[in-house]
Amino acid sequence: MTSRQNRTRDRAERGIPEATVARLPVYLRALHGLQDRGVATVSSEELAAAAGVNSAKLRKDLSHLGSYGTRGVGYEVEYLVYQISRELGLTQDWVVAIIGLGNLGRALAGYGGFASRGFRVAGLLDADDAIVGERISGMTVEHVDRLEDVIAERSVSIAVIATPAGAAQGVCDRVVAAGVTSVLNFAPVVLSVPDGVDVRKVDLSIELQILAFHEQRKAGGPELPDGDGPPGPAHYVEAVDA
Repeated sequence: MTSRQNRTRDRAERGIPEATVARLPVYLRALHGLQDRGVATVSSEELAAAAGVNSAKLRKDLSHLGSYGTRGVGYEVEYLVYQISRELGLTQDWVVAIIGLGNLGRALAGYGGFASRGFRVAGLLDADDAIVGERISGMTVEHVDRLEDVIAERSVSIAVIATPAGAAQGVCDRVVAAGVTSVLNFAPVVLSVPDGVDVRKVDLSIELQILAFHEQRKAGGPELPDGDGPPGPAHYVEAVDA
């Protein structure tokens, strides 16, 4: 069993909720910001405000890690960074391969935040012969035919899929068959994976649609000009009466 699988099992045995796990990176980002400003200790209220959650939820989340802070002082920023980083598995490097080097894949390959958070991009792969061999962010793009070899030779732990939708499932099947059990999916499609494989989906268009919904609500709701939109209850009543 790998160290990551051990951590997942330990987390389940300690009963850390998935919702708490999802918030830990947000707390960590806020803590890094505090570190950059030279802040040594932080209260739960201050950290909660920086993370965008309420302080009661934050204290409960951190209690799952065995961190309760000090009354009247708060949390030691440096130690809390270590605790959360350890829980998330960020105290060791994770090797990442990016498959699909279109505009999004290129942007991901050039993102400097991966290395500083414990993620080392060790492979860039694409099916387009016009892209293969190109240098992107100091790495040479390899043909996707070498996918299994790259995973094995470089001990890839996480696959980032940034391919077109039609190619994503096939790529996912291959990385899973090669032993990768963590996939970050940017393709606009839901991937089917076996038990034991974790997939996180990032769909920017969905996030924009959610924001559009909230903007519409703030503006007073959708506008339906006369004759437009689906019939409301009154239309059906009139039809029945007729």
